[in-house]
Amino acid sequence: MEFFSTFEISSFETFVKLTIAAVLSLVIGLERELKRKPVGLKTSMVIATFSCLLTIISIESAYIAEPSSNEGVNITMDPLRLAAQIVSGIGFLGAGVILKRGNDSISGLTTAAMIWGSGGIGIAVAAGFYVEAVTAVLLVLVGIEVIPPLLFHFGPKRLRQVEAKLTVYVTEEQAISEVMEELKQGGITIENLSILHPEQKNGMWYYKLSIRISYAQEKETIELYKEVSSISSVKQVEIEMIT
Repeated sequence: MEFFSTFEISSFETFVKLTIAAVLSLVIGLERELKRKPVGLKTSMVIATFSCLLTIISIESAYIAEPSSNEGVNITMDPLRLAAQIVSGIGFLGAGVILKRGNDSISGLTTAAMIWGSGGIGIAVAAGFYVEAVTAVLLVLVGIEVIPPLLFHFGPKRLRQVEAKLTVYVTEEQAISEVMEELKQGGITIENLSILHPEQKNGMWYYKLSIRISYAQEKETIELYKEVSSISSVKQVEIEMIT
């Protein structure tokens, strides 16, 4: 009878831990879901819940296992050995969402960190650190949702700018300098410039300029397009926002 009572208490505690881990992971997953990131509600919940389960199994197995002696050597289990492997295993999932784009920008780092954090939530809850897990989730949300907008509005100029990649076609070599000068006069910072050898397009020879720029976030994309396309020597403009 005492065994069943202990089993029921242990099962209820496990249920509570799994539920808390799932709820906290849904908070992180919702933030990623709202931003249309590849890792959303379902992935975060699965990672945190199963990380919690595996940690519980690891801890309980260590308590259940009885030390054995072989020629005077005591063999015991590390209660967090399995949890340590969870952290390593989640790293492979995080690496899968990190992408390098053609414009040399890297995306997915925050999402990869979120995957790793979901596993951390599961481990923390399973080990009984409820307050610490909740505090971590709240601090992460503040760091992602509150601080960046404040920095964009009140921080240094560099943090109040957005980046974009311009692909500009001009017909004359001297027009390259003209385009650069016009962009600078418009308050646009030139981060990088790549000039492709003249190529023929629609019966005319064009220079293709790939320009990475930074500009004030208040400027709309359409406004940027109009400014660049209004330059007399520019024949065609393509804009790709870098996020």
